[in-house]
Amino acid sequence: MSMFDLTGKVAVVTGGSRGIGRSICERMAEQGAKVIVSSRKLPACEEVVAGIKARGGEATAVAASISDKAQLENLVAQARKTYGRIDIMVCNAASNPYFGPLTGLKDEVFAKIMQNNVLSNLWLANMVCPEMAERKDGAFIIVSSIGALTASLHIAAYNISKAADLSLVKSLAAEWGKHNIRVNAIAPGLIKTDFAKALWDNPTIRASAENKAALKRIGDPDDIGGVAVFLASKAGAFVTAQMIVADGGVIGTGGE
Repeated sequence: MSMFDLTGKVAVVTGGSRGIGRSICERMAEQGAKVIVSSRKLPACEEVVAGIKARGGEATAVAASISDKAQLENLVAQARKTYGRIDIMVCNAASNPYFGPLTGLKDEVFAKIMQNNVLSNLWLANMVCPEMAERKDGAFIIVSSIGALTASLHIAAYNISKAADLSLVKSLAAEWGKHNIRVNAIAPGLIKTDFAKALWDNPTIRASAENKAALKRIGDPDDIGGVAVFLASKAGAFVTAQMIVADGGVIGTGGE
């Protein structure tokens, strides 16, 4: 059996209808996991589910907004009702409603960013980790960003939330590790997704990103989906409290 095999596992993925989240859903389904595809819009989730089923996988769509705790509670309840358990929780959904300097950041906008990108992840951890602890097995993954490690003149509020996610990962890993629950973050660089379209669709920004990267390219969603499979599988069984940077070598080679 492959160390990356996820047969019999149940994975819940927020922000699963497109981009990085969609790749995580599809790659985990390929490895045998039953996947709950979640985002705010049900039709978009159902499209991903249809694709997974067409390739012989198993998946179910459940709409939920990360800004609404009751909707996340329903997401977890529906996952258990459908498949009986949750083995893998991937917190991929995030929001970035503000582009500009911190001096122009309104309190309520910053609060919203922190709630959606950090507090919602804590909510989900407290909802799913106790069940994982009963079985002495579980993987909790937060999709952070290399922005957690860098300064920004334009998306600093988003970066602050992603840095907070890294701290959250370390504390959750310490708290739940004795129950064999691995808690990790993935820090993507610039990935060709709709979420980051304003960046990679700008020739100047894209060229700069490609130049800074050791691999001289920006990433594709599958570049992150594979990392998530590793962290969720037996191959990643001894990895916890870490942030895996997947940025094509921007950070490590003296880039941004």
